[in-house]
Amino acid sequence: MTASALLLDAMGTLLELKPPAPRLRTELRERFGLQITETDAQRAIASEIAYYRAHLDEGRDPAALAALRSRCAEALREGLPHDDRVAAIDNGALTEALLASVRFEPFADVRPALEAARAAGRRTVVVSNWDVSLDEALHRLGLAPMLDGVVTSAAVGASKPSPEIFERALTVAGVAAHQATHVGDSVSEDIAGARAAGIEAVLIKRDGTPGPPGVRTIATLAAV
Repeated sequence: MTASALLLDAMGTLLELKPPAPRLRTELRERFGLQITETDAQRAIASEIAYYRAHLDEGRDPAALAALRSRCAEALREGLPHDDRVAAIDNGALTEALLASVRFEPFADVRPALEAARAAGRRTVVVSNWDVSLDEALHRLGLAPMLDGVVTSAAVGASKPSPEIFERALTVAGVAAHQATHVGDSVSEDIAGARAAGIEAVLIKRDGTPGPPGVRTIATLAAV
């Protein structure tokens, strides 16, 4: 039986991060006249991503999000070559360069899948470990009109695999756990968390490789 609600992870399920290192090199060159290598850019981005992932739930409101982004810019600075030019860049300007370097795009199968869910009368809610800017990002990408809600770990105060974030999503969808299916790309966060909340869990592996035994695995959202 088709579930009456579809819960969806964001990163890796709906959205992909376009390679930020080339954009960062361009932003630093055009804004500050700073030339760095691809390796330097990748190192800086890796430093920022590691910091963000460890602190993303701190971005629970606009003010806290701005402060988080400022700290992420400093994490980016730590990954850049240590010289006077880098040290002299204003934090606000570096934050703007960082944000301009980060671009998300929906996978090709996302809009058709969301349109099909809407046509079938299925409630669709995004459930993601993300700061509160996710809703804005989905609006910017034109996906928000096809969704019935967005639930982030920062807003809830609980990250996947905690059942709490899934329970909030069920409330937003207006369904019971047995009426929902959750799709995500992480076994430890999406599959474990959804199952702990009593929700059918589906793993998406876009490279087409098999998932773990006992876990329903798909390669495209067209399969749900």
